[in-house]
Amino acid sequence: MIVQLMAVNKMLLLRILIYTITIISMLYFIYFIIIATGIFKKKKEKIIEDKKNNFAVIIAARNEETVIANLINSLKKQNYPKENYEIYIVINNCTDNTEKVARDAGANIILCTDKVKSKGEVLRFAFRKLKKEKNIDAYAIFDADNIVHKDFLSKMNDSLNMGYLVIQGFRDTKNISDSWLSCSYALMYYIQNLFLNKARYNLGKSSFVNGTGFVIKKEIVDKNGYDPKTLTEDIEFVAICAINGVKIAFNDEAITYDEQVNKFIPSLKQRKRWSVGNMECIKEYFPKLIKTSIENRNFECFDIAVYYIAIIIQVISSIASILAILILFINYQSLTINNIASTLIMSLCTYVVGVFFRIFLLKKYNKSIKNNIAGILFFDLFILSWIPVNVACLFIKKCDWESIKHNRNIKIEEI
Repeated sequence: MIVQLMAVNKMLLLRILIYTITIISMLYFIYFIIIATGIFKKKKEKIIEDKKNNFAVIIAARNEETVIANLINSLKKQNYPKENYEIYIVINNCTDNTEKVARDAGANIILCTDKVKSKGEVLRFAFRKLKKEKNIDAYAIFDADNIVHKDFLSKMNDSLNMGYLVIQGFRDTKNISDSWLSCSYALMYYIQNLFLNKARYNLGKSSFVNGTGFVIKKEIVDKNGYDPKTLTEDIEFVAICAINGVKIAFNDEAITYDEQVNKFIPSLKQRKRWSVGNMECIKEYFPKLIKTSIENRNFECFDIAVYYIAIIIQVISSIASILAILILFINYQSLTINNIASTLIMSLCTYVVGVFFRIFLLKKYNKSIKNNIAGILFFDLFILSWIPVNVACLFIKKCDWESIKHNRNIKIEEI
């Protein structure tokens, strides 16, 4: 009798735990749904200054001889006065002909003499090197595998003239149809562009920096410094902006075409680095973000703090799902045909809705449905494969920065 009572109590506690986690996960999901409604709001902006800002275009390059020339050529074809921007390639840890290819393509070369282990450290070196250049108004940051729409600098100049100090551009993909994986990455960035950045921008809130294709006013770097402490310098920089009261704008007409990973093992390594970097950001900035959000009633600090814990929410939600399945098997009497059928039907309906949503995104951004069927169908696998990565990252204390091999030699004219 006592044993049975203890078993019942354990089962009750387990159910309470599952319900608690489910409620937390639902509240988290509802929060982002509410923010996402910003896509339906119209935002009118006024240009308050008529100025051609001088840009220093900075690209960190490590063994990028295959793709670097295409990026430089796309930048040289900008619809923006040539005298108002300079291209700087920051050569670091290279063992190939990246420097020669970049120099031959007409870029300025900065040789990184510091011992660097991440892109953030390379950018820190470049900012320090260019700090004394008085004619620079803003930095435009790209990855070496990017190619850039001809109106990028012009559109970013408009945002700077609206008074913004940090602006994220639209992150598109140059190799979306390579595989189901590259298409999945593209879909992820379309979701971020629309529901993470555009929605917040329309609501008058701060958007997020997404790693490449963004602009920073030089005065911000000079004033606040730039000293990344994590592997994910982009979302770390978002926290620093929030703490210092700097609002990040989003310009969906300033387009960068990024090369996405199209093989699974390199993808896992890349996402492991992102997740470890995210955990580093939590340890480094979460307490200060919460404190600043309360003391200064700063929504942006609260918002990025909520964003940071996405990894933890995903992990505990997955654990709750596994526990719920275990309870079903323990109480096998509840595994009736009707229960199993209703669960399968609900899961299928959710999947079908997801498929139509992904088709909508590809149509919205003028991408081929026919050439991206695999990505549409297997996007859920991409998301699910993140779960073991995030679980592992809760216990990994250190992760080395590994460069991703880029070999898609695509010119801007081919996009």
